[in-house]
Amino acid sequence: MQRPNEAERLAFGVLKSDRGNALAAQILGRALLMQNRADEAIAPLERAARRSDDPQIETLLAGALAAIGRGDEALDRLRRIIARRPPFPPAFLEYAGQLGKVGRVDEAIAVLESGLALTPDAADLRAQLGYLHMKRNDRAKARAIFSQLLAAAPERYDVLVGLAKVMGLDGEYAAAADLYRRALGMRPDDAVTRTNLGICQLEMGEREAGEANLRAITRGAPQLTGQALTSLAAASHGRFFLRPSAAAKFLGVE
Repeated sequence: MQRPNEAERLAFGVLKSDRGNALAAQILGRALLMQNRADEAIAPLERAARRSDDPQIETLLAGALAAIGRGDEALDRLRRIIARRPPFPPAFLEYAGQLGKVGRVDEAIAVLESGLALTPDAADLRAQLGYLHMKRNDRAKARAIFSQLLAAAPERYDVLVGLAKVMGLDGEYAAAADLYRRALGMRPDDAVTRTNLGICQLEMGEREAGEANLRAITRGAPQLTGQALTSLAAASHGRFFLRPSAAAKFLGVE
């Protein structure tokens, strides 16, 4: 329910009376990570990991370690978790995600493929594989993965956006825009998705609609003004401003 502060309070209360409660430690760690307080999440997760062999707790701990700059330690821990059986798909996902962030994309793909060999129905692993193929600019593989996943789960947000990105990169702006609209129907406040919809509309010549979407983004998220201006300038039917004041006025940014 996106109320991590309340989850933190409740889990902390349980741990005060039962320090060995692994579930409470897991919830506390997750709540702290959601609040960007990874440094505080380390201690309760380490205590819980020592008391149990729960791969979920250890995967959360690896995420917290990476978040505070202890990346090598996090990768070592994840390498040990994915070697266990039965396999724990979220650990493969976290391991691949961390490898991808440091540019080791081929290794990340190999990790996901090894996870899928053990758990072929793990849709989260397959979706992340699609994004990594797109990062490597292998759009054909990414499209095949996202298309297959979307056929099985038409309302899956990350898959809708992933396929839309591939189509946009391939110049299929109308089809991409349709997928972005479907995604925004689920998450209307997603500024990045609305930006991408605006770019598609500009490329299709729907200038008024595209500009309206970019204005809406900058009003709600002023930190995205630079991205909106770049999108306007790069689009074949966009705009270019010589004066920052003119750009700010056009986008409605103070």
